[in-house]
Amino acid sequence: MTSAPLQLPRYTIGVGDRFALQGQAQLQACVNALELGIEIVPVWNKSNREHLIVGSEPSETRSAADAAVAGLAWPRAYFLDADHIGMKTVDPFITPCDFFTIDVADKIGSLAEASDIRSFTERHPELLAEIVLEPSGLRFKGSREVVENVAQKYLAAIQEAGKIYRYVAERKGAGEFVSEISIDETDSPQTPVELLIILAAIADEQVPVQTIAPKFSGRFNKGVDYRGDVEAFTREFTADLAVLAHATRIYDLPGNLKLSVHSGSDKFSLYRPIHGAITDARAGIHLKTAGTTWLAELAGLALAGGAGLELAKEIYVRACEHMDELCAPYASVIEIDRRKLPAPEAVKRWSSLEYVDALNHDSNCSSYNPDLRQFLHVSFKIAAKMGDRFTGAVLDNEALIADGVTENLFERHIRPVFFTD
Repeated sequence: MTSAPLQLPRYTIGVGDRFALQGQAQLQACVNALELGIEIVPVWNKSNREHLIVGSEPSETRSAADAAVAGLAWPRAYFLDADHIGMKTVDPFITPCDFFTIDVADKIGSLAEASDIRSFTERHPELLAEIVLEPSGLRFKGSREVVENVAQKYLAAIQEAGKIYRYVAERKGAGEFVSEISIDETDSPQTPVELLIILAAIADEQVPVQTIAPKFSGRFNKGVDYRGDVEAFTREFTADLAVLAHATRIYDLPGNLKLSVHSGSDKFSLYRPIHGAITDARAGIHLKTAGTTWLAELAGLALAGGAGLELAKEIYVRACEHMDELCAPYASVIEIDRRKLPAPEAVKRWSSLEYVDALNHDSNCSSYNPDLRQFLHVSFKIAAKMGDRFTGAVLDNEALIADGVTENLFERHIRPVFFTD
C-alpha cells in the first residue's frame, strides 16, 4: 500500500536560520498562530550559497528542525526546503529535504529547440482563444505570436525544471517531496497570460508543482519594505491567483497550487493587500522570510549590551572592510546607498539603543537606517567566520534573542498576513 503524496497545507511560511540556532523560537510563532486557530506550517530553508558561506550541511538544518519540532511537541506538518537548487547543487539536499525550490533563473532566456516551441504551441490551442478567469472576470486573448514569444523565453527553463524534478524523484520517490518552481529572478514580471503559458509548460513536464514563485513588479529587497506601486502589485497578485485557479482546472496540476513570495520578509506595505487577496480567492500562500532571524539575533546581541553589543559593533566594522565581497552575491535583491551607511568609527561609539534603532525595521523611528539593515542582512559571513565566538554569544543571550525572533515572526509577519484585524 502506497502512502499519499506529501501535500502542503494552505498556509506555509519559509523560515531561514543561518546558524540553525533559532528553530524553537521560529516554531513558537507558528504555535502562537495555531493557538489562535490558524495553521501556518513552517518550511525551514537554507540555500546552497548560504551553506557554503556558513560552512554547514543540509543535514544540520534537518537536525535543527527536527529538534525544534520535538522540543515544542509541534503536532502538525513541517518541511525542509532545498532552497534555490539547480542540477549542480541538488545532491546534498536529496536525503534531508522534502521540499525543493527548483531555481531555473539561469535558463530563462535560453532558447529551446524550435521544434519544441512549435510542438508546445500546437499542443495548446486553448491558449490562442479568449480566456476568462473566473470569478475575477479578467479576460485576455492569446495568439500564436504571444505563445511562441513566451515559450522562447521560458520553455527551456521549464524543461530544465522538469529534468531536476525527475532527477530528485528517481532518488526520493515521486510523492515523497514538494516541488516549487522559482521564476522570479528575471528582468521583468510575468503578465497573467505569460504565467498561464508557463503553467501549461510545467504541466507538460509533469512536474506536480505545489507552489510557484513568479516575478512581481516592484523591488523585493532583502530585509526592507517593498518599493513600488502597492495598488499595481495588488492587481497583479490578484490576477496571478486567478491564473493559478484557472490552471488547476484545465491542466493536470495539484489543486493546492499557490503563489510563493520570495524575499517576503519585511514587506509590511503588502501584507494587508496579500491577506485580502488570498481571503477573497480562498487561496493559500507561501511567504518566505529567510533573513529576518539573523537580523533578530544581531539586534538581540546589541540589546544585551556589554560583550554582545561589542560583538555586534565588530561585525559591522569588519563587514565594512569586505563590502563588495558581501554585497556581490545579492546584487539583484539589495539597493544600498553607501553614502548613508554610518562610519565604522561612529558605530563603535553607539549605545545599545542606537544600534537597535538603526537596525530594527521601524519606519516611525527617525534613526532607522534601511541601508544599514540591508547591508547587515548580507553580512552574516562575518559572523560565520567568528565561529564559536558568535554562536556562543547568541547562546549566552538565548532568552532575549529568542523572544525577539518569535515576536518579529509572529507579530510583524504572521499576524498581518494571516489574521484579520
